[in-house]
Amino acid sequence: MKISSHLFEFEDLAWFPNTIRESMMDCLRFIIKILEIYQPIIPVILEGLQKTDSKQIVDLCSGGGGAMEQISQNINQQADDKIKIVLTDKFPNINAFKLLAANSKGDISYLETSIDASNVPSTLVGFRTIFSAFHHFSKPFAKSVIQNAVDAKSGIGIFDGGDKNIFIIIGLILIHPFIFFFCTPFFRPFRFSRLFFTYLMPIIPICQIWDGIVSIIRLYQPNELLKIATEVDTETYFWRAGKMKNKFGMNVTYLIGYPK
Repeated sequence: MKISSHLFEFEDLAWFPNTIRESMMDCLRFIIKILEIYQPIIPVILEGLQKTDSKQIVDLCSGGGGAMEQISQNINQQADDKIKIVLTDKFPNINAFKLLAANSKGDISYLETSIDASNVPSTLVGFRTIFSAFHHFSKPFAKSVIQNAVDAKSGIGIFDGGDKNIFIIIGLILIHPFIFFFCTPFFRPFRFSRLFFTYLMPIIPICQIWDGIVSIIRLYQPNELLKIATEVDTETYFWRAGKMKNKFGMNVTYLIGYPK
């Protein structure tokens, strides 16, 4: 049994305080935005939208919203039609969702109800995306998420930033404390609780660093994603997996699938 199957991430635990979870998601969104981690995969999303004739992105496991603000802007600069984005999550970060929706000029909306990525309501129609979250899933659950998309005849794009190696883990351990110390006051939406649980009782940095290390260990490689997808459907769906680098040399692993 792999070591990753024994590890956990705090943000996945149902009992974990929502205040801490949301603050961790706000930090992740800040890092993703500053580093433009998902900028290279815009063409992949555009491909998925075009191949499925979709004008809406249903973002699953949205967390703090990640890169969706920048993705919305870039997609709508390049797409022929206006593309709307709906943010969803098992534990919706409503404050973050409200902030992103308010800044999007109507392009981003959200659901306040809990949405299970393996059981998406039939009323949520569009090209499905999952950012920085698929590594949380065991292979059986990951397969069920893809199966649900196939059953709904929906296109799906799965994206995870980072590389599975010891140097990334060392970099995370060394750099993240500085990010929290210097950047926490700039995380949005602003929360006094975040200041307390960062500077006076550093629960947020400790949990974030732990979750970051576990995330790296759990990352799926392109061949693993492709294997899971092809076990679901090879006859009616097209699948492609790979890696793309952003301007800082960071890799983004992706899987895209849509009906043939």
